Amino acid sequence: MSKALDKLLDLLDLEQIEMNIFRGRSPDERVQRVFGGQVAGQALVAAGRTVPDDRPVHSLHAYFIRPGDPSVPLVYTVDRVRDGRSFTTRRVSAVQHGRTIFTLSASFHRPEAGPFHQDPMPDVPPPEAIQRNADRFEALFGPLPSHVRDNPIDLRSIGPLSVEAERDPALRTTRNLVWLRVDGDLPDDPLLHVCLMTYASDMTLLDTVLLGHGLSWADGKTSGASLDHAMWFHRPFRADRWLLYAQESPAAYGARGLARGEVFTAEGDLVVSVVQEGLVRTQA
Repeated sequence: MSKALDKLLDLLDLEQIEMNIFRGRSPDERVQRVFGGQVAGQALVAAGRTVPDDRPVHSLHAYFIRPGDPSVPLVYTVDRVRDGRSFTTRRVSAVQHGRTIFTLSASFHRPEAGPFHQDPMPDVPPPEAIQRNADRFEALFGPLPSHVRDNPIDLRSIGPLSVEAERDPALRTTRNLVWLRVDGDLPDDPLLHVCLMTYASDMTLLDTVLLGHGLSWADGKTSGASLDHAMWFHRPFRADRWLLYAQESPAAYGARGLARGEVFTAEGDLVVSVVQEGLVRTQA
């Protein structure tokens, strides 16, 4: 297991300070604000720790309300909304400086039999045939800072990176296909795997909005943030095995862009659906 993955797992291992109150922290790297996937992943950990193990999470809906301060702890309070015969509902608030910065509602469902269908997985090259995003960024910009280079999530974009589409209009598209997996072997803890996918789901989704407009986070004029985030977990999966994150952006308007994604196992099983709206601002 890599040192970067060890650090990420440590971030997700929240400290319980009361029955429904947990404390988390941010990485040591100096960043201006807390990464949205981190807050969502930690909030899901807090919710999941108040639910029996035999009820996996099936959906979450989250709002990013204020930028998080990486220099102080995050306090997560869990409201046990409902404990029913089939479903369990939790509401989580993340608090810093006495103010709520993030809210999450999560629903957990005991396994049941039922009808089955799914969209087919896109026809794509295998992950072993795709170059790591970190290597592509280094080819463009030179050596990367260690906390960027040593990402605990191995990302491999099948199509263009946003910085490449910025330079070449022929590469612009509103679709974004990315192979990803956690860079190391994980224990058999279903909650950990969904929390890590929640973390990773925020890493490339808004790039799908940028790709169609020749924008990138590195162009000096584009800034943005996640506004809300929803996920549906259809069936079990492992975050330490290759997953295809098929993303698209159907609309952007008024400095907001919508992106949605489907996550498939390498065997073609659709395991997660994601929708996010993000703020995308550009300066002339």
